[in-house]
Amino acid sequence: MGSLFRLVCSACPVCSLRSRITQSSYAAYKLTSVHLYSRAYAWSRVPSCTISTSATLSDQDGVTSPENQHDGVIDPNEFPIERIRNFSIIAHVDHGKSTLADRLLELTGAISDKVKNEQVLDKLQVERERGITVKAQTASLVHTYRGERYLLNLIDTPGHVDFNYEVARSLSACQGVILLIDANHGIQAQTMANFYLAFEADLAILPAINKIDLKVARTELVAEQIEHVFDIPNKNIYRISAKNGTGVLALLDAVIENIPAPAYQVQAPFQALMFDFWFDHFKGAVANIAVKAGSVRKGDKIMTIHSKKKYEVQDVGILNPDHQSTGVLFAGQVGYLVASIKNPKDALVGDTFCHVDNVTEPLLSFKEAKPMVFAGVFPLESSEFNNLKKAIDKMLLNDSSIQVSLDSSAVLGQGWRLGFLGLLHMEVFSQRLEQEFDANILITTPNVPYKVKIHGAKNIKFYKGEMVTVLNTAQMPNLDIISEFHEPYVLGTIITPDEYIGHIMSMLMDCRAEQIEQSMIDNTRVMFKAMIPLNEVVVDFFDDLKSATSGYASFDYEDQGFRQSDLVKIDICLNGKDVDEMSQISHVSKAVSKSKSIVAKLKESLPRQLFEIAVQAKVRGKVLARENVKAFRKDVTAKCYGGDISRKNKLLKAQAEGKKKLRRIGNIDVPKETFIKIITNK
Repeated sequence: MGSLFRLVCSACPVCSLRSRITQSSYAAYKLTSVHLYSRAYAWSRVPSCTISTSATLSDQDGVTSPENQHDGVIDPNEFPIERIRNFSIIAHVDHGKSTLADRLLELTGAISDKVKNEQVLDKLQVERERGITVKAQTASLVHTYRGERYLLNLIDTPGHVDFNYEVARSLSACQGVILLIDANHGIQAQTMANFYLAFEADLAILPAINKIDLKVARTELVAEQIEHVFDIPNKNIYRISAKNGTGVLALLDAVIENIPAPAYQVQAPFQALMFDFWFDHFKGAVANIAVKAGSVRKGDKIMTIHSKKKYEVQDVGILNPDHQSTGVLFAGQVGYLVASIKNPKDALVGDTFCHVDNVTEPLLSFKEAKPMVFAGVFPLESSEFNNLKKAIDKMLLNDSSIQVSLDSSAVLGQGWRLGFLGLLHMEVFSQRLEQEFDANILITTPNVPYKVKIHGAKNIKFYKGEMVTVLNTAQMPNLDIISEFHEPYVLGTIITPDEYIGHIMSMLMDCRAEQIEQSMIDNTRVMFKAMIPLNEVVVDFFDDLKSATSGYASFDYEDQGFRQSDLVKIDICLNGKDVDEMSQISHVSKAVSKSKSIVAKLKESLPRQLFEIAVQAKVRGKVLARENVKAFRKDVTAKCYGGDISRKNKLLKAQAEGKKKLRRIGNIDVPKETFIKIITNK
């Protein structure tokens, strides 16, 4: 029964009905109710088209099974396609994916169990420091089951919502997944999001409750959640402890029993899908490939369908978990390919490899990653611009989801406007720049892209279209030619204990959310679905949510496109002069409060001058907030020791006129530190 959403019987009328579901109809239905899970699972419960298994606990403590001991060398020729399994581990962040991957590597003899292994597949320093996975990693394992050796290709995926792009790419190389759920926290928002991805890809799903060894584990309660939300019978849910190995061997056997072998043709012309790559300065772009048909060998002449580039295979092999050159890969196998791809722009994720003399049709490509938040990246010192440019170029070689464009600021100088998949993605990128390239950078407050509708034939011709995307407020078209504002929305999913319902509803109201659904997933936990403006999510929403729910709530979101909205541009003026770099876009309902916040912050951080500075926030010429920075006062009457009062008045009047003139002709120098404080939200 572990093959929960996989249709085994093509003759079954229920299976035929299931196979006719289109992605569009499914996507529309998934917005309405979680009962989709119940219906989908009910279709797969027909006795004639399911496999019944028993999810029993194992007493294994994580040591390598004697029958799995081998010399560490894997020969692809040894494994026919029926003895290959490609699977991934998906879960909410911090539910134990990397720990489970470590135990699987130990049990299959890929790594030694004599030392303490932690996050073996997490290669990056930022991954080890934060304890999260941000880059999907592949490992090929050999497991002996009922006297036969099987090749298991494992992909460890990230768990945070920002890296859904990595998860979606990884699942394209799999036929099944292990859905891991924490025994204490239960089903979380990202658990459901990853479940949707696996469901849409029509993969076999093995549910497993992890961390059952914890004293605070609520194993049976979480099992009831899974049964209620996903309609999965309790007997088909595996209970494991990835930390000490309890139940992991039984789960490994279930992978072989319930995840189908790849349905590919070994004798067909070579086809391989490039689902990821990384860049090596000596080898060029090293592609992670899933061979869909035929075989590829060292020395073969291959080409990419999309870019039409031709290469010679320099090396091909598997990861175990380190590189192991095998000289050949067959249909159904997952590994790496080196072909001297020196230009990383030619390594397009989702492209298809084939032989030069036998060109095939392209395989399905991935949807292009869509940045959700944008931020400016500038060097702290202008002299470091070229070094930072090289560092960013190298980072982009290993992260193709980032969108890059040049940017400039009158205060910060030359820089870049980068598009990220989310806030954590942005933080990880900046941390890697500092750790791996010793770069000193300034990142501005993240903002979201907006769209404005303009009118006038000349204006439309100038901007090459009626709709203009605005990434930087300072570069927005003139307000006089804008007829409509549009902002991005996301479908947010919040799962929280029911005692915090009031706090959540208050938060949703504050961030202009439109609540779509509220349902109980068990006796104590409730799920909210709401349409939320992305601008309300990108800065403080996560922190506010954790604070309001004492850290118990989880949040996930997915893009829902743009909606027309009542937005305004807030202009910041210093003594009547606009400072374009400080202008911001806000919803009309929050314009006043945001204006007051900005001018108050400027009043505190602007250095005093010899004349008074008026700090104003305006919307279409109307002043919404104002603060005055008092001038330095020189005591011009200090030299007057007595005498007539008229002399003192004369000196004070001359001083006042001088300051009035200074205010008209004096330039206000906004220090870089002040500017940074405003645009970085510090």
